[in-house]
Amino acid sequence: MARVLFINGGSEGHINPTIGVVQELISRGEEVVYFCIEAYRERIEKTGASVRTFDDQKFIKAFISGGRDYLLERINGLLLTADIVIPSVLEQIENEHFDYIIHDSMFGCGHLLAQILKLPAINSCTSFAQTKGSFDQLVEQISTRIPTETLKSIDDKFQSLTSKLKEQYAVEIPSRYEVFCNPAPLTIVYTTREFQPNGAAFDPTFKFVGPSIASRVTQENFDLAAIVGKEPIYISLGTVFNQAIDFYKLCFEAFGNTDHTVVMSIGNRAQMADLGEIPPNFIVKNYVPQTQLLPYTKLFITHGGMNSAHEGLYYGVPLIVIPQSADQPMVAAQVASIGAGMQLQMQSLTANQLREAVDHVLSEPSYKIAVANTRESLRQSGGYRQAVDEIFKYRSHNE
Repeated sequence: MARVLFINGGSEGHINPTIGVVQELISRGEEVVYFCIEAYRERIEKTGASVRTFDDQKFIKAFISGGRDYLLERINGLLLTADIVIPSVLEQIENEHFDYIIHDSMFGCGHLLAQILKLPAINSCTSFAQTKGSFDQLVEQISTRIPTETLKSIDDKFQSLTSKLKEQYAVEIPSRYEVFCNPAPLTIVYTTREFQPNGAAFDPTFKFVGPSIASRVTQENFDLAAIVGKEPIYISLGTVFNQAIDFYKLCFEAFGNTDHTVVMSIGNRAQMADLGEIPPNFIVKNYVPQTQLLPYTKLFITHGGMNSAHEGLYYGVPLIVIPQSADQPMVAAQVASIGAGMQLQMQSLTANQLREAVDHVLSEPSYKIAVANTRESLRQSGGYRQAVDEIFKYRSHNE
């Protein structure tokens, strides 16, 4: 039995794919100590892992203090979280032994902690992966759009922060790639090489294991019997970017007088009372058990988060993707490029456009064919079991 130190930040999209991995590690005899924010304690504890937390409010405050206008400022923000995460982790694991570390690709100073603790490291990548080359190209493109004086200030801040961390912890931070992508000798990517943009560019240290979909305990009271046989349209903008009253009302306008049964999840930021009259063919909830609902669904209108897109395709459901932020435009573009759905833009969207897009996707056979092929490749990729197989192979080489 080995002891595993698992470092993760916040947000559903980074936590959920690791649930099955942790359960599988523990079922195969590993002991897992998992760092996250308090909001996910109960979910992680159900896997059998020991949960430790760091202060999420201090973490967010430090991250935001780096600036929000440009990606390069956000990278500085990630460096600023080191003062919150690293001392907290080191204090809570003092005098404990670990055999290896698994860290999230975008949060938690994982690459730095792996160096400080001198542990074999594994990168848990819940978004599309980046090579050093593709990331440097992205930074170059972004830099050309930043005013010269602002760019100099951001660069100077980056140099100052990296110098301080090098002096404080004797760590190497050669470039922004190490901060934003947290590279490691093994990177587990929760998609397939086929769905990953430019998938052929990644060397064998990147293991594409497909979506990690484990059963999630839900306390939501949703009557699945109400939609069995009705093949509903399912609408959800995820857990982060879901404060979209105007969009929800637009959905009422698009589908309220149709034969479609529609299930709509509005999250906890929107209030039911703000929606006005709900059409009788709509079932509207703050949350629904997504992975339980999708097998009955004929179409999924989604923001295009990696988890949601993968879950829809895994259950063979065509997608209409309306990206909001982060990597969602890339996910939307990939869904459209493989023919598994359509991409729409929220800014100019009308009820007619949405209704026409739904009619088109449901009536055009090519979407069903593409989704069926993608579903098969996702299901054959192995998911969390394959992830743990790869972790064990890596571990055996480091013993």
